[in-house]
Amino acid sequence: MPGFRAVLFDLDGTLIDSAPDLAGAANDMLAARGLTPVPYESLRPLCGSGARGMIGGAFGIAPGDERFDALKREFLDIYEARMLRLTGVFAEVAAMLGELQLPWGIVTNKAERFALPLVEALRLPAKIVVGGDTTPHTKPHPAPLLEAARRIGAEADACIYVGDDERDVIAGKAAGMQTAAVAWGYLGRGRPIEAWGADFLLSFPAELLKLCRVP
Repeated sequence: MPGFRAVLFDLDGTLIDSAPDLAGAANDMLAARGLTPVPYESLRPLCGSGARGMIGGAFGIAPGDERFDALKREFLDIYEARMLRLTGVFAEVAAMLGELQLPWGIVTNKAERFALPLVEALRLPAKIVVGGDTTPHTKPHPAPLLEAARRIGAEADACIYVGDDERDVIAGKAAGMQTAAVAWGYLGRGRPIEAWGADFLLSFPAELLKLCRVP
């Protein structure tokens, strides 16, 4: 057995399905401008990239464009107002967390402004939450994961990081952790999940329990 002492999770697309509200905020912006909404199926794979992904998917605008910062601020304000309307914990994830015997926490690129209220409202009993602005860096930099390991009281090499984006694997490996990529997440439009180099590929949340069973 790997002998993990703690489990660290990404949030969006790993523990919670926030895509309906992220996509909804983007389409709210389009509706306010009298523009045609983007189908949810087109926006969902981009949700792991947060505001950047939603603005890109809805308006075709990326960071560096002079319009991006204003659209990002507008998006975040709209999203904050509706972020609990349709968002929930994945049902099978909730069942898995109920059986997980190891201490666990959350490391997300979502700013604390959004992450902390979401975790509280959805009653996720995480021991620690590290947001995108908790440290000076965001994933794929290892700093947030190392801070999470410190806070949860485990050496980095005794932690496993679980996420649904290739940057989660990159960050986990850079922090010296083992990594698990989850097939139920948003996955993005980059390389296929099998190419990310994760130590474990999980098709269902319950498979994590086999890795983290306490003797």
